[in-house]
Amino acid sequence: MAPRYRQGVSVEPIVRRRGSSVVDWAFYREGKRQVEPDLLSDAISRARAGDGFVWIGLYEPGAAELGRVAAEFGLHPLAVEDALHAHQRPKLEHFDDSLFVVLKTVSYVDHDELTATSEIIETGEVMVFLGDCFVVTVRHGAHGSLTALRERLEKDPEGLLAHGPSAALWGIADQVVDDYMAVAELVEDDIDEIEASVFARTRTRDTGRIYQLKREVMELRRAISPLGGPMRTLVERPHRLIHPEAREYFRDVEDHLKRVVDQVLGFDELLGSILQASTAQLTLAQNEDMRRISAWVAIIAVPTMIAGIYGMNFVYMPELQQRYGYPVVLAVIATACLFLYRGFKRNGWL
Repeated sequence: MAPRYRQGVSVEPIVRRRGSSVVDWAFYREGKRQVEPDLLSDAISRARAGDGFVWIGLYEPGAAELGRVAAEFGLHPLAVEDALHAHQRPKLEHFDDSLFVVLKTVSYVDHDELTATSEIIETGEVMVFLGDCFVVTVRHGAHGSLTALRERLEKDPEGLLAHGPSAALWGIADQVVDDYMAVAELVEDDIDEIEASVFARTRTRDTGRIYQLKREVMELRRAISPLGGPMRTLVERPHRLIHPEAREYFRDVEDHLKRVVDQVLGFDELLGSILQASTAQLTLAQNEDMRRISAWVAIIAVPTMIAGIYGMNFVYMPELQQRYGYPVVLAVIATACLFLYRGFKRNGWL
């Protein structure tokens, strides 16, 4: 027998607390959230009778709780198994009387300064089971809450929820893609910061930061790129569970998704160019350091050579008997060093 949830107070409370993964549920009729019935089992019966649909939201449910929901709506075991475990790729699967959609959620992690070990992209998943009379959402990850989205759809003046469960799927997809765009803008700010640092006058070591950001961009690309296929399918292939008017809304989501995918691909190429520029600048700086060191070695070699000659202490060295030999040798050393210094300075070695 299916568990009996009450809207408000029940045997198993709807408001999520320890031991319960149910975030919220509601019965919708003609696009409006209904106060009655207050039992989930009664709401499901009315939905199956064609009077509306039920939307149940779960957060990281256990096998037992999701199993009860799956038994109530006849969800496919393979899809239920995927919904229990995170780290799924975005996809769209068709079953006899339902659709199963996986969407990757992303979140930007605020940080004071990007380092070689910073993690700025966190990912999660939202799994959506869609049927004639129900929507079941399963969320994994600390971000990507659907509460605000549900409230926004319920207050929508156009009454999008009147299009049935597919309107809820559109709202979830739209929010997920909007989050992609927001995260992409913040990542772009990080890229601009690193680019300015690489081409600054002061020497900085940005290679590790660039490589880490490149890895984060790759993580973002892996999260959003695979969603293009499912969105294209929802737009181009009519399906009895997708309201014809809702397909136009999915087309808008697909357009936004294409834009952000292109943007992220551009990030990857730009970071590759910045990494090459940083490496080239590092190599150039090393060459300049080597030239500077070589110039000073050449200057120091002059007094070292002369001191080495006079340090041999032979008896018959003609300069040893000269009264002004010592100051003359010092003057020769200073003149030779000054000549070399000016030459290296003129050529940019010092």
